Amino acid sequence: MSPRPFVRWPDKRLRTPAAPVGEINDEIRAIWDDMVDTMEAMPGLGLAAPQIGVMLRLAVVDCSTERGQAVRLADPQILSASEALRAHEEASPNLPGVHARLERPAKVDVAFTDQTGMRVRRAFEGLWATSVQHQIDHLDGRMYFDRLSRTRRDMLIKRARKTRE
Repeated sequence: MSPRPFVRWPDKRLRTPAAPVGEINDEIRAIWDDMVDTMEAMPGLGLAAPQIGVMLRLAVVDCSTERGQAVRLADPQILSASEALRAHEEASPNLPGVHARLERPAKVDVAFTDQTGMRVRRAFEGLWATSVQHQIDHLDGRMYFDRLSRTRRDMLIKRARKTRE
């Protein structure tokens, strides 16, 4: 497997909700493997399939310090979220050179289909919770900066354009 190129913002695929995966097969597992390789090459803490132009509800997350602990998620759904929030600087390789501090729930319970094809429920906390929520936003056609005020979002996009020039 090998890293794949990123779709560059403002590509419309980054604004399009991804399609459900359904059955887990070897093709889906191969996409996940490429996603893990792509995430590690960044290096990053997570990746959603639309970020590399694959319009399926697939994501990978690895917030472990030792790496190699990637969780593969298909058709993830947040079932519950804590009231307690956690702040973190978020960014995306689809819009390089910029980042923003966001607050998201510190803990989320997520249902997803794993690499064996089983539907599971798992609690994610801290950085893992932040990354899972960030990836689910991508699957829903949202970017992290959509959670900013209009003024902060416009400033961030303007800064990103200047970085690209």
